[in-house]
Amino acid sequence: MEWLKLPKKLAKTADSDKHVKTEGLWVKCDGCGQILWRKDLDDTQHTCPKCDFHFKIGSATRLKFLLDGPWEEHDRTLTSTDPLGFVDSKSYKDRLRAMQKATGMNDALLSVTGTILGRRVNVCSIELKFIGGSMGAVVGEKITRAIERSLRDRTPLIIISSSGGARMQEGAISLMQLAKISAALMKLDHARVPFISVLTDPTTGGVTASFAMLGDLNIAEPGALIGFAGPRVIEQTIRQKLPEGFQRSEFVLEHGFLDAVVKRTEMRTFIAKAFDFFAGPVAPPPAS
Repeated sequence: MEWLKLPKKLAKTADSDKHVKTEGLWVKCDGCGQILWRKDLDDTQHTCPKCDFHFKIGSATRLKFLLDGPWEEHDRTLTSTDPLGFVDSKSYKDRLRAMQKATGMNDALLSVTGTILGRRVNVCSIELKFIGGSMGAVVGEKITRAIERSLRDRTPLIIISSSGGARMQEGAISLMQLAKISAALMKLDHARVPFISVLTDPTTGGVTASFAMLGDLNIAEPGALIGFAGPRVIEQTIRQKLPEGFQRSEFVLEHGFLDAVVKRTEMRTFIAKAFDFFAGPVAPPPAS
């Protein structure tokens, strides 16, 4: 009966094809451990239909969920000049090149103009996969330019944070972005142009210490880690066990540092209503 058996080479090919066809179709939820069909996850904007766990998503995907349709991107070509010639396990220039190749972005932020339920908005969305969404000179410059664009056109601003904080490879130049962005936001506040800050998992370090907490409205996704130093560092410093849920968005809301915790699937409608409150409803198109 040997003629019934596949040759070894063909058998390996068959097994390989079977693996490729099924790979990536299922995802395990980090919240409840449930095995989820990827298409179902796409339909719920990457939130678990069983426990509502919010999966981490990319900056472009966030814009897709938030905006009505296509957007206009700004300042795409800005790139870090490696001002310190920084080297750790690899040079900063090599790290930047690797990240640019992996993400298709020049740095960790998308700056766009689009619409939310018909209202024109400027949106900055941080990409966590690009060196942990860290804020260097390019991120700071792109956010500042977006603020100036909102100031000039009186267009509401949204910044979606997903970041480990300031970028250590740029040292004090990175830290200077905190003051630079905060000063620009003060001008936006004086002009009474609305700014909504959306904090996602994680939002920590210098990003939390600056623009992420300076919105006219500060809102977060459920379960997002929000803080300056991480909980492990705090425990080691104060030598005490932190309370359950410490630095998660629900805990932060309870202690007065957030205005709301909003599910990703409800974020678009929530922000549109908030802008209606700040700036008035969108005017209907003129009759033809």
